[in-house]
Amino acid sequence: MTDQNKPDQATTSEKPWGGRFSEPTDAFVERFTASVGFDQRLYHHDITGSIAHATMLAAVGVLTEEERDTIIEGLKAVKEDIEAGTFEWSVSLEDVHMNIEARLTDRIGITGKKLHTGRSRNDQVATDIRLYLRDEIDVIAEELHRLQLGLLDLAEREAETIMPGFTHLQTAQPVTFGHHLLAWYEMLVRDAERLQDCRKRVNVMPLGAAALAGTTYPIDRNMTAQLLGFDRPSENSLDSVSDRDFAIEFCSFSALLMTHLSRFSEELVLWTSAQFDFVDLPDRFCTGSSIMPQKKNPDVPELVRGKTGRVNGHLISLLTLMKSQPLAYNKDNQEDKEPLFDTVDTIKGCLKAYADMIPAIRAKADNMRVAAKRGFSTATDLADYLVKKGVAFRDAHEIVGKSVAFGVAEGRDLADMTLDELKQFSDVIGEDVFDVLTLEARSRPGITWVAPRRIRCGPPSVERASCWAESSQVTRRAV
Repeated sequence: MTDQNKPDQATTSEKPWGGRFSEPTDAFVERFTASVGFDQRLYHHDITGSIAHATMLAAVGVLTEEERDTIIEGLKAVKEDIEAGTFEWSVSLEDVHMNIEARLTDRIGITGKKLHTGRSRNDQVATDIRLYLRDEIDVIAEELHRLQLGLLDLAEREAETIMPGFTHLQTAQPVTFGHHLLAWYEMLVRDAERLQDCRKRVNVMPLGAAALAGTTYPIDRNMTAQLLGFDRPSENSLDSVSDRDFAIEFCSFSALLMTHLSRFSEELVLWTSAQFDFVDLPDRFCTGSSIMPQKKNPDVPELVRGKTGRVNGHLISLLTLMKSQPLAYNKDNQEDKEPLFDTVDTIKGCLKAYADMIPAIRAKADNMRVAAKRGFSTATDLADYLVKKGVAFRDAHEIVGKSVAFGVAEGRDLADMTLDELKQFSDVIGEDVFDVLTLEARSRPGITWVAPRRIRCGPPSVERASCWAESSQVTRRAV
């Protein structure tokens, strides 16, 4: 074994739990079971929780005020060491909690050993994760909000830009680009609602459950919950230390959000291709080819589309992790953090990329309009026209089908046919038929704009004034 691979191994007596054991932990097992390599990102929340715990212990008389102040000052000093990069993380101390506690004791002496009174690492880590995820949810909500506003702005700019609407990726009916973008927006509205609903269940405090059965010390859980900004303490001690539903729910939200972003991505990849050529992405969101100098690849949408599988995998990982676990806490739950952390990092990155990119998209309106004229996109409008003239819809459907077949054979769109050519399929067709067959005409008769609506985009949980955005007049409905 080389020096760099030697374990940072502590003797049994140096372990906080070492009194029961007669031999040190195997060197490999020590590395295999340690979580400090990834859970050290919880340091801020671990220290925040410990400060609140010490404050509460002093309030109920378990600690003296002097001991409380010494512990709090010591914890703040430890935090400064971590943020200054001078803190040495030890694998032998297993996790972020024991590393911080050991450093605290080194600094302030035996008083540091009193901090853990009335709690266990089981309820401590559950509290840390909830504090961490609550903060990240608020950051994610802000980025999601920024993306929503970007979509609204782009939709307003493109409110009159005609494009083909698709079903089965075949031309269906003409719509506007703004209307299409607001379909994306509606997906994000639902995502934002799910995120805030998830936050409610994250913001419940498990601290005080101890290992699984509470503690005999006269702790005040309501006080600790208030200090940490939780809505309330949890109700059942066994469930408190073993519950990871909140992490699974967050990953479920994330998987659905990424599914929506992947749908956006697929359309952007198609629309930037030479075959569609509907939109242009700024160069700063694209890359080139090492061999083909003409290439401009939509790497951001492609990568976001690919990361959807990564997030979906984390959701399945957590569901499988919790499957068949007996109450209460089990070491299995150490495996909850890496999928959760990576999910947080991934969706934050994807949302930032999209929130930056969406407002900079440039629509190629002429190309969209030409595409909307292909594929007989006003055929349904012709059928509706016939129905308004008294023709049964099924008969109208057949009439239009025959007229489309004629157009396919002749290589002409419905709007390009003469009145006599159209009348051969139905005598009720008159000069006014062209009012519904052209793309421009379709956006006026029989169509009105929905009145602007105020849409709450921002996360209500963040400490700022709620942000309301005025949606643009880009959603249409038939009158």
